[in-house]
Amino acid sequence: MTVILLIVVAVAAGVCFYLRGREEKVVPKLESRTAFEIESRDEKSVTLSTTIEFRNEGTQSAMIVDAICHPLLPFEQYDGMNVRGKVEREGVPREDDYFEALVIEHQQSVRLVAKVTLTARKGLTLQEAVANMVDFPVELLYREVGRNPMHWSIARVILTADELKEKIL
Repeated sequence: MTVILLIVVAVAAGVCFYLRGREEKVVPKLESRTAFEIESRDEKSVTLSTTIEFRNEGTQSAMIVDAICHPLLPFEQYDGMNVRGKVEREGVPREDDYFEALVIEHQQSVRLVAKVTLTARKGLTLQEAVANMVDFPVELLYREVGRNPMHWSIARVILTADELKEKIL
């Protein structure tokens, strides 16, 4: 009986050792993201985008099941602009703002595009609204799953007023 118990414990320990470290690890490569570029523009609004690589540095496949672009510019901070965001896979634009889940194999990458649309408010033109703009963070929230339970993570970039003014004014 003792021998059987030792064998079971040894097998369980071996399985635990084998599975240890076998998990996904999605890492946003913020240092290599593209600069914000203008995608579209009219008298009242502009849409800017930045592309971010997401690499699975783990040893198992990972899945990003949802992604949301959340610009953090409340009217209390600056009420001259209304700001909205969305996320798309690079090369797979969608008109419905839906994020289609994707798989990232281990040691592979995908590129996601965060889009931010700024619309002038209160009768201002785009140039007038940008002239008084402030820096604000843009958070890319993504929900990932693999061997680990599903969880949310956040990648944050800053859209600076200077960068915006350089592109618009």
